Amino acid sequence: MLVGENPMLRKLRALEPFSEEEQRLLTSLYTRTVHLGPRQDVVREGDRARECSLLLSGLACRYAMTADGKRQITAFIVPGDIFDIQSLLLEVMDHSVGTIAPSTVAMIPHETLIQISNDSPRVSRAVWKESLFEAAVFREWIVNLGRRSAYQRIAHVMCEFYARHKLVDLVDGDSVAWPMTQTEIADATGLSVVHVNRSIQALRGEGLIRLAAGVLTIQNWSGLAEAGQFEGRYLQGGFPKSAPPLSGERGTDGIRTGRTG
Repeated sequence: MLVGENPMLRKLRALEPFSEEEQRLLTSLYTRTVHLGPRQDVVREGDRARECSLLLSGLACRYAMTADGKRQITAFIVPGDIFDIQSLLLEVMDHSVGTIAPSTVAMIPHETLIQISNDSPRVSRAVWKESLFEAAVFREWIVNLGRRSAYQRIAHVMCEFYARHKLVDLVDGDSVAWPMTQTEIADATGLSVVHVNRSIQALRGEGLIRLAAGVLTIQNWSGLAEAGQFEGRYLQGGFPKSAPPLSGERGTDGIRTGRTG
């Protein structure tokens, strides 16, 4: 990604081609940014939002709380995501969004988004395609929670996390920033911290990953994808075709379908 380039542009260009004028319209969506520290709410369940939010940098998550105070993370939000488009149509937010790492969020007034969407059918199509991308990821998370083992869930989350950051050019070779705690990973995968730790240690022991100092390094992409049953089709054409450039491993079309057992 070019220095200073809006990550939303990089992501949406992977989903829809744009003219220079349409790119100008997209970059004019917001005039206000908010800088937040880790573990701060951007929006809360019950809010009546008047703006949509675009993550420019950092990491956030979508989450809900049970009546007895347990948290379920339902999505990780990465730079380039417009993460509450639904607030255009819903009066009240039915979930919360909070930061995981220090983050910069751009606020897009509803009226601005509606006006630009009316002025440019292709921009409107891209914005709603972004919403469909989000829905596809959410469906895959349901499969991950309901039908995969602890080991498979963690491997799948790691593959998706890398792929989504690669889409907006926020990886360094085979490495990506990984600011989550094991508690946050547990809340995202429906596991205990003990199961998360065991699964990470197993992936390390098999030489698939290295995880240290807040950085995830994928040492064997094909092996990790197989371990997590990850093939990337659900990323709707936004998945980068090339596998991570790993030394000693030659990628072909990037991802192979994992085992079903």
